[in-house]
Amino acid sequence: MKYLMLIYGNEQIWGSLPAGDLATLIGEVDAFNEDLRARGELVDVQGLDAPARSVRMAGDTPVVTDGPYLEAKEYVGSYFVVDVDSEQRALEIARSYPGLRFAPGVGGGIEMWPLMIRDGVEN
Repeated sequence: MKYLMLIYGNEQIWGSLPAGDLATLIGEVDAFNEDLRARGELVDVQGLDAPARSVRMAGDTPVVTDGPYLEAKEYVGSYFVVDVDSEQRALEIARSYPGLRFAPGVGGGIEMWPLMIRDGVEN
C-alpha cells in the first residue's frame, strides 16, 4: 500500500530558526529518509518550491492564480511517498517524522493520503 505524506509548515517559523537548528533538523530528516530508503519503504521524497499555483475553472475558462495555501499560516512544504504493508505502518512512519517534534510550534503537521489502486495495480 502506498501513502502520500504531505508535510505542512509555517514559512515564517522555519525561516526564523537559527542556522544551527535548521541544519540539525535537516540532518534528522535526511537520516529519517535514509532509514526508510534502506528498509525499501521510501518511494519518493521532494521539497516543494514557491510559488504554488492554483488552476480553477471560472465559467468555461481555466484561471491560474496563486495557490490556495499562500494565504494560510501553514502550507505544504514537502512530501514523501512510502510503500508499506499496512496503514498501521504508514501511521507509525508519520508519527516518527522528525519535523513534528523538533521544537514546540515549529513542526506543522502531516496529512497522510492512501494512493489509489487502479484495476488491482498500485500506481
